Amino acid sequence: MTVRNLLLARADDDRPALRWREAGSVRELSWREYVAAAARLATRLEERLDADRPPHVGVLLPNGPAFALHLAAAGLGGHVLVGLNSTRRGEALAADVAKADCQVVVDSPDLALGCLTGAEDVLPAAAPTPESLFMLIFTSGTSGSPKAVRVTHEKITGPGTHLVGRLGLTSADVHYVSMPMFHSNAVMAGWAPALTTGATFAVAGFSARGFLPDVRDFGATYANYVGKPLTYVLATPEQDDDADNPLRLVFGNEANEADIAAFAERFGCEVIDSYSSTENAVIVQRRPDMPRGALGMPLPGVAVLSPETSAPTADAVFDAAGRLTNPDEAIGELVNTTGAGAFAGYYRDEAAEAERMRGGRYWSGDLAYRDAAGWVYFAGRSGEWLRVDGENLAAAPIERILLRHPAIGEAAVYAVPDAKVGDQVACALILRAPLTPAALESFLAEQSDLSAKAWPRYVRVVDALPRTATNKVVKRELAAEGVPAGDGVWVREERGTSYD
Repeated sequence: MTVRNLLLARADDDRPALRWREAGSVRELSWREYVAAAARLATRLEERLDADRPPHVGVLLPNGPAFALHLAAAGLGGHVLVGLNSTRRGEALAADVAKADCQVVVDSPDLALGCLTGAEDVLPAAAPTPESLFMLIFTSGTSGSPKAVRVTHEKITGPGTHLVGRLGLTSADVHYVSMPMFHSNAVMAGWAPALTTGATFAVAGFSARGFLPDVRDFGATYANYVGKPLTYVLATPEQDDDADNPLRLVFGNEANEADIAAFAERFGCEVIDSYSSTENAVIVQRRPDMPRGALGMPLPGVAVLSPETSAPTADAVFDAAGRLTNPDEAIGELVNTTGAGAFAGYYRDEAAEAERMRGGRYWSGDLAYRDAAGWVYFAGRSGEWLRVDGENLAAAPIERILLRHPAIGEAAVYAVPDAKVGDQVACALILRAPLTPAALESFLAEQSDLSAKAWPRYVRVVDALPRTATNKVVKRELAAEGVPAGDGVWVREERGTSYD
């Protein structure tokens, strides 16, 4: 199945396809109108492309009807859409354009919106296969320079079909797509399932305060997310009628346990969180019966392996308080042992691709540990090890403990240099309610699963964290600032517990 097949199946469908907000009102296109406009756009783009060069069209646009039309145009036509990160500027953006071999960069919606009307009815003479390249999507860049992931037609139709079956989505649903459309979450978890069933999809830029009004105005029954959107929406003032909305299901990844439960209760919907990445080669699914703090149960073939030996790590051992007692033996990297999974490689980046595909297996770069029952616990990125007093610590378990405090909205744990040797634990906190150093000390003392070496030495209270466009925290920028000091920083004595 290809994206073109799915679009052509909707070419005579007069049910609503695309909704968006314009000048305060909701506008709408039928599937018939959407496919016809996309065909016009594909034809006009291909007239501008040199047949002797890669047919790559960079799209540098915010969420809206124009980007939605460009997605469909790439599906119908013979060109490849390159999703350019609209938050990147200058040399960084130019490097992305060059790496992706873009012949054309579209930075205005006019071309696409001009195709909403037209007399011509020309369908591009393309014949893509499921393995044909549909899109290049850049990784978020949390651990280095963004890499262009090759997204084939089957990497759109496959997840679309899978999510329709897993989530019970139907053509009667209205999908709210507010995550950046240059990223995989919006395309694979928002647009692709709607394309599969013929459901309506509504496009908008994400706004915490605008989320619920959009859901109501668009009639959205389903929404997708990546990163921290649930946290941001929950930080808006609560209203008595928050649950009075059509939303029934929210799906995404990287939300914390407290926010998943609070969002579901406040807005009267179900929230399903799952672990995956742009490469989509390693998937771990949350289940209702999983232990506290677990990431979920990995799909068959996904294992935790030692990066040094490639052998399975030891089962995690916990003490009576729930602390991991064997991190050196238990923590390893999440790996797809069966091969590349849905990963179709990086574009023009053989070194990065070789790093991912070692020994015929896909190495995710994410640290984890596994208990005897097979549940997986996230331990952070491969660069997020901390070595404190000779003991290895992972950042993610410390963050999970900090987030138990109701006043802490977000926590980013990272390493700073110890004056003698190794690391000290630092954390940056975004608060949703007042918190004093004494209150934090009391709270940490009550957490029986927090080891003494994992107590943050430095605590920074901040208004914002450095982020990618998909709301992932860029910890290397925090670490690059060195040992925190100045206003808003709490420091505890090396062998003490109180903060000054």
